[in-house]
Amino acid sequence: MNYDLIVIGSGPGGYVAAIRASQLGLKTAIVERESLGGICLNWGCIPTKALLKSAQVFEYLKHSSDYGIKVDGGEVDFDAVIKRSRGVADGMSKGIQFLMKKNKIDVIMGSAMLKKGGKIEVKDKDGAVKEYTASHTILATGARSRELPNLKQDGKKVIGYRQAMTLAQQPKSIIVVGSGAIGIEFAYFYNSIGTKVTVVEFMDRIVPVEDEEVSKQLERSLKKSGITILTGSSVESVDTSGQGCQAQVKTAKGMQTLEADIVLSAVGIAPNIENIGLEETGVKTEKGRVVVDDFYKTNVEGVYAIGDIVKGQALAHVASAEGIICVEKIAGHHPEPLNYGNIPGCTYCSPEIASVGYTEKAAIEAGYEIKVGKFPFSASGKASAAGAKDGFVKVIYDAKYGELLGAHMIGFNVTEMIAEIVVARKLETTGMEILKAVHPHPTMSEAVMEATAAAYGEVIHL
Repeated sequence: MNYDLIVIGSGPGGYVAAIRASQLGLKTAIVERESLGGICLNWGCIPTKALLKSAQVFEYLKHSSDYGIKVDGGEVDFDAVIKRSRGVADGMSKGIQFLMKKNKIDVIMGSAMLKKGGKIEVKDKDGAVKEYTASHTILATGARSRELPNLKQDGKKVIGYRQAMTLAQQPKSIIVVGSGAIGIEFAYFYNSIGTKVTVVEFMDRIVPVEDEEVSKQLERSLKKSGITILTGSSVESVDTSGQGCQAQVKTAKGMQTLEADIVLSAVGIAPNIENIGLEETGVKTEKGRVVVDDFYKTNVEGVYAIGDIVKGQALAHVASAEGIICVEKIAGHHPEPLNYGNIPGCTYCSPEIASVGYTEKAAIEAGYEIKVGKFPFSASGKASAAGAKDGFVKVIYDAKYGELLGAHMIGFNVTEMIAEIVVARKLETTGMEILKAVHPHPTMSEAVMEATAAAYGEVIHL
């Protein structure tokens, strides 16, 4: 019942922190109220990618003649697509169970409540309560789908991401509210398998955190695939009293009534900080997040917090990095604070989006004199051969010192390409070093070199 470390929450922040702690010799336990792996493995990153792969395969079948292959028929078995996604998630969750056993981490199933004096109460599904003590406690409770006051989720007609990946039958039409990564990925998935999709975005462009040119390219691609996009618009109310949904949408042209089977609310996330004992123990929060220092320590001795409940990007790989840094600091090591300016973001629609660092606008606003290079995949031999010519790579350099300030990619498989930029920025690589590093041909990744060459006026293939 006594541990060096107890981690509350087993998502990509929690389970990674627990494993690293065990590697460093700490007696460790992890508390999980639902399923090992948290939202990412069970209801987020992993099962959504399985759905998107099914959509991509179906798109290949629909366009097989473009590749000189004749395929007769082909239809979506929605139930089988959902079952495959759940099977992938279940397999990953079992993998976390194996890792817990391998690393001798005790798994405690139940809902945890932080108490004073390093104590944690855990209530299991039958209501039985046990008390544990730990020298250190890491809160890694993650987040849930955020609800808007005028867009309450009923789990049937107005839904969040969980219900979106386990619907009993494929909707004929769906309205997606919000065009961040979650909204766009579901819009792409449902459109690809034949559902009529409308995306409603409050901002003046979709994927508003991305570079403006990426937003424009994605909007063109999605509209070309048949998705209706309403930017500068908001869903004011939804009437679910009939067979489907009637959404009142405020647009620049006035109010519109949109009808659909389902409304998917994808307007962000809300951190899970309620009912875990923060008030009782005096852990400080601000704007709905736990306040921590550079090594994730709270204002309460022995209590730490990582992942979606603290500042920074709400991404799985961020939570994992935070967990490792936090545990290494606890164990007496000297880790570097995480550089939140060098965190890659990825959206797995088609075409994919990947980016890191400054956008062009942000770099200018920060006072940099910049060199910008762009290479379209229409000029890439590998992209042409793959039948994936939509998109580009855009790189931004500091004109004075050659510092790689940011990169923004949209196209086939770019989520696998962005790591080159992240590593280059970590190593403080200059533009000329990227340009003179020989990239293999033909590959999608040589577009990074070509875009850099364009920034320096040395591009060959444009």
